[in-house]
Amino acid sequence: MQARLYCFFFLSHLNAQQDVMVSQYMFNGILLNPAYSGSHKYFSSSLLHRAQWLNFEGAPQTSILAIDGPLNNQKMGVGLLVSHDIIGVTNQTDVYGNYSYFLKLGPGKLGFGIKAGVSNYVANVDQLVVWDTDDALFIGTKKSALLAKFGFGAYYFTERWYAGFSIPSMLAYDPEHNFNLSLESSSDIRKHDYLTAGYVFDANEKLKIKPSFLIKYQTAAPTEVDINLTAMYIETISLGVSYRTNDAISIMAEYQANKRFRVGYAYDITTSKIRHYSSGTHEIMLGYDFGKDIIKTKTPRFF
Repeated sequence: MQARLYCFFFLSHLNAQQDVMVSQYMFNGILLNPAYSGSHKYFSSSLLHRAQWLNFEGAPQTSILAIDGPLNNQKMGVGLLVSHDIIGVTNQTDVYGNYSYFLKLGPGKLGFGIKAGVSNYVANVDQLVVWDTDDALFIGTKKSALLAKFGFGAYYFTERWYAGFSIPSMLAYDPEHNFNLSLESSSDIRKHDYLTAGYVFDANEKLKIKPSFLIKYQTAAPTEVDINLTAMYIETISLGVSYRTNDAISIMAEYQANKRFRVGYAYDITTSKIRHYSSGTHEIMLGYDFGKDIIKTKTPRFF
């Protein structure tokens, strides 16, 4: 039943999950905002895998590779984001390139970023059990679609706080539609707006506290809010908790092994009705920072 449901959404003009979402985005802002790309003095990479709603048939699984870094004395930044998302009998592969430009403004910097790339959607219809075997929609082994997408973001940051706004899919083009600058006219993708902010303050000499939030808005769906609180001990171990409205509570941990390498883990406790059929969500992240400026950095990243 679950597989039939996901395939129906996919084949009905791709109205299924459109933007990949994970719990550990606060440790790497490129997952939300292209303007974050190159906001540090060094290049950064991360590899993340998320297994959602364990023991739930057809549940999402997501893998993401992200790399970003500065150019031209931190006046510009570039980034690469590759993700693969599996839901039931459907899968989605995204490949995006990011470009950002930074302006000195007050005590911090203001960055503007754009992203461009493609999303490839595939439905393995041969894995379905169907009642109407003559329905042309289910004839064959696979159904696929390739969409071009473009996004935008703005990001302001200082040493202690940040704020950002992004539209990951601001424009999209589906060959089955007429080209139009209106996202809803040129594709079946719907615009999602992200607003995020966070602040780091010293609790004492060894402990830093970082509260943050993320607001996700889409006109046809309820607004979703993430409220996060992270504590960093001796700039090495981070422990955090996050509440996502109508969805889950996340418990997170990150270990900064050295200036270059870090590892993170998150466990989501589902609060929706799916909790009766799932044992939660696991997410693991590996990060590696590189470049000569990483050695000169006195402290690890806060965001």
